[in-house]
Amino acid sequence: MKVKLAKTAGFCMGVRRAMEMVLAEANKGKGELFTFGPLIHNTQVIDLLASKGVVSIQEPQDRKSGRIVIRAHGIPPEKRKELKNTGMTIIDATCPRVVRVQAIIRYNSRKGKTTIIVGDKKHAEVIGLMGFAEGPLYVIQSKSDVAALPPIDHAFVVAQTTQNEENYREVVDALKNRFSDILVFNTICGATRHRQKEVRSLTKQVDAMVVVGGRHSSNTRRLVEISQESGLPTFHVETERDLKKSDFQGMQNVGLTAGASTPNWMIKNVFRRLEGIRGRRETSLVRWVRRAFKFVVLSNLFVASAVFCLAYAVSILLEKETELIFPLLASLYVYAMHTLNRFLDKGAGIYNDPDRAAFLKRNRYLLILTAVIAIVLALVLSYTIGRTTFYALTALCILGIIYSIPLVPEVIQHKFRYSKIKDIPGSRSLSEALAWVAVIVVLPLFGMDRIVWSSTLIAMLVVFKLSYTRSALFDIFQAQGDLIVGIETLPITLGEKRTIHILKIVLLTTAAILIGGPLLELSSAFSYFLLVSGLALYFCLIVYETRWLYTGITLEALVEGSFFPAGILALVWQAF
Repeated sequence: MKVKLAKTAGFCMGVRRAMEMVLAEANKGKGELFTFGPLIHNTQVIDLLASKGVVSIQEPQDRKSGRIVIRAHGIPPEKRKELKNTGMTIIDATCPRVVRVQAIIRYNSRKGKTTIIVGDKKHAEVIGLMGFAEGPLYVIQSKSDVAALPPIDHAFVVAQTTQNEENYREVVDALKNRFSDILVFNTICGATRHRQKEVRSLTKQVDAMVVVGGRHSSNTRRLVEISQESGLPTFHVETERDLKKSDFQGMQNVGLTAGASTPNWMIKNVFRRLEGIRGRRETSLVRWVRRAFKFVVLSNLFVASAVFCLAYAVSILLEKETELIFPLLASLYVYAMHTLNRFLDKGAGIYNDPDRAAFLKRNRYLLILTAVIAIVLALVLSYTIGRTTFYALTALCILGIIYSIPLVPEVIQHKFRYSKIKDIPGSRSLSEALAWVAVIVVLPLFGMDRIVWSSTLIAMLVVFKLSYTRSALFDIFQAQGDLIVGIETLPITLGEKRTIHILKIVLLTTAAILIGGPLLELSSAFSYFLLVSGLALYFCLIVYETRWLYTGITLEALVEGSFFPAGILALVWQAF
C-alpha cells in the first residue's frame, strides 16, 4: 500500500527541545532527575524516560535535592516559586512559543486588560498561562462560550498554542462582534498551524488517514478531529499494534501523520506496518521489486556497491591502471564492517531505524555469515596482491571490529567515561570517513609502481570529505535515537542546523578542490566528474532540510546512491 507521510509528522520544536534537554541531563547521570508532570503526552516515551531513571512527579515539596525539568507546557509563576523553595536545580524546558504567550498575558493584564484564553481549561499549558494573568480571566473553548461572557470594556484574547486554527478564527469573530475593541493575538504555534493545514490537504489525496499519538495528547486529537471533519475514515493509533489490516482492505493510498509528541521510531513502525498491507492496485511484481530493493539497502549490499563505484572512480583519479580487484576489496570490506558493526552496536538501532532492526533480527545468521565470508574473501584476494596489502587489510579489519567492542573490562567501566571507541563524541563519522580513505585510497597505493602524490592527496581529501558528509548525514537522521542511548554525535553536540551548515561548507570546499586540481595541474580532468557525487550529497541535504522525503529507506538509498554516478562516469571516461 502506498503511504503518504506528512512532512510535519512527529516532534515539534518545543517537544524536541524538551526531550533533548531531559535526555542530555539523564545521560550525565548526576543524581536524581525529575519532570514536573509527564514531559509529554505519550505513554511510550514516558516509559522510555522512566527506564533511564527520569521520574515524573506532581508535588515536589518533599524533595530537597536533585534536578527537576519544567516541561514544554510551562507552569504558573507560583509553582516556579515552590520549585525554587525545594532546593532542587530547575531546568526550564518551557517551549519558547509558550513563553511568548505567557509574556503577552503578563504585559497586557498588568495594563488592566481582561484576559481571554481560548483553550482547554484542564490542559497543562492553559493552567500555566492562567497563572500569568494579573486581573480578570476567562477561559473558553468555542464560539458558543462567547455569549456567556459578562460585559467587558477592555479585553485581549490569546490561544492555546495547539488550538484548532479554524475554531480559534470562529471564536475571535464572535468576540469581535461582542467586544469591538478587543485586542487579538494569534498565538497558535506555526508548527501546529502547518500540521493541521497539511492534514486538510492530505485528506483530499488518500483513502484513509492514520494519526499516530497519545490518547491524551490534545494536538493529536485535533488532527484526528480535522481528518474526521472531512468525512474520511480516520484511525487514531498509539502504536503499530493498534492497526487492523481489515480496516484498510480495498484501499490504495493512506495518509499518515502524527502528533507533536510522537517520536520518529513510533511513526516509522506504523509506516512499515501500513506499507506491508497490500494495496488495491498493487501487483505481485511491484511488491517483489519493492521487497528486493528493501533487502539490497538494508543488507548493506547497496552501500557496498556504492563504495565499489567510488573506488573505481578514485583509481582513475590516482592515475592508476584501472583494476577491479581494489574496488572489490573496498566493497567487501565496507559490506563486512557495516554489517558486523550493526550487530555489535546494540544501542540506538531500534529507535533510529525500527525497520532495519527488525530486518537484522530476521536475517541475523545469514548476514553474519555473508559478512564473515566477505572478510575471508577480501583477505584472500589481498594476499594474492602482496603481503603488505594483506597485512594492511588485516589491520583495517581488526580496527573495524574493535570500534564497537568495549576496550575496558566491565567491572571497571563505571570509572571511565568512554569504554568503546564509538563512545567518543563524533567518533562515528570520523572513523567511517578514515576507514573509507584507507580502503579506497591508501590500500591501492601498495600495488602501485609510481605514486602521483598530488593526485593522491586530492583523492584522500575528496574521499574523506564525501564519506564524512555521508556519515554525518546519517548522524543527523539518527540524532533522536542516538540521544536516547547517549551517543554524542556532531548533530547532538552542535545541533542540526549548525551541522548542516558545516556539511555544506565541507561540500563546497570539496568542489573547490576538484575544480582547482586540474586548473593547477595537480590532477587529471577526471576530477570534474567527481563533482557529481558532491552535488548529489548536497541535494540530499536540501531534500532533508525541506522535508521532501522522510528519513527512511528511500532517503538512505538516495544518500548512498550519490556515489553511483562517479562509477558510471568512470566507465565512460575509460571508454573514451
